[in-house]
Amino acid sequence: MRARRTAVAWLFLAPFTVVFLLFTAIPAVSALGFSLTDLRGTDLRHPFAVNFTGLDNYLRLFQDDSFVRDILNTAVFVVVGVPLTMGAGFVLALALNSGIRRLRGAFRTVFFAPVVTNIVAVALIWRYAFNENGTVNTVLGAIGLAGPNWLDDTHLAMPVVIALGVWRNFGTAMVLFLAGLQAIPQDVYEAASLDGAGKWRQLRHITLPMLMPTTLMVSVLLTVFYLQVFDEPYLLTDGGPLGSTESVALYTYHQFGVGELGVSSAASFVMVVLVALVSVVQFRLLRPRS
Repeated sequence: MRARRTAVAWLFLAPFTVVFLLFTAIPAVSALGFSLTDLRGTDLRHPFAVNFTGLDNYLRLFQDDSFVRDILNTAVFVVVGVPLTMGAGFVLALALNSGIRRLRGAFRTVFFAPVVTNIVAVALIWRYAFNENGTVNTVLGAIGLAGPNWLDDTHLAMPVVIALGVWRNFGTAMVLFLAGLQAIPQDVYEAASLDGAGKWRQLRHITLPMLMPTTLMVSVLLTVFYLQVFDEPYLLTDGGPLGSTESVALYTYHQFGVGELGVSSAASFVMVVLVALVSVVQFRLLRPRS
């Protein structure tokens, strides 16, 4: 009977196991092996003729000024994008939970729509809007201001790319925060009101502490997204101008595109290490304490 149950269990696990091995485990192990060789696009016909180079690709990455710059760019995405996205999602979740009474479902749908909207179509609209002769500059011109060429300015392109990331992801943060807010017992707020606590004190001493597990989850999810950000800079600027919006993920893609398969694999594992380290730090800092 035990053997039969084990066989049935493996039968149910087999589809996931096969897909996981073919599309995750085997490619990941292969990429790790590629990162330790001098594999290039021209070597694909003879993949076993490449040379083992050890950690040379990793050393080469950190000697590349472009890669170091891209790590700093990615840090900017995280440091600016995560708080803005969490702040927008939290404020909207508070409004939907207590402030907005009528048409709450409609507002929730509208706010979540950017999450499921096709990013390619959205990026085309944003590129037009922030063009030198686009919608944003037209509006600025109507009030007497001369608008810049946003996506060709090394100082302004990054804020536009981050704004697209915030617009795309605040709906996810809103839904998760809203679920966390609705899980807080209402009798806690009632008891606090009877003790004379106002809305601000309730927010500070009840809502935020009891929302800490949700805050941790949202923070980790958004941080992983911004550490791996690719779609927004690729579709809006392709990393330009002058690499000012190129992320580590986009650097990996560009290296793969020019045939540097070993370097590209090494860059991807550097990104994995960055994601793991930042996630550990977040769990240490934001985990609920008794």
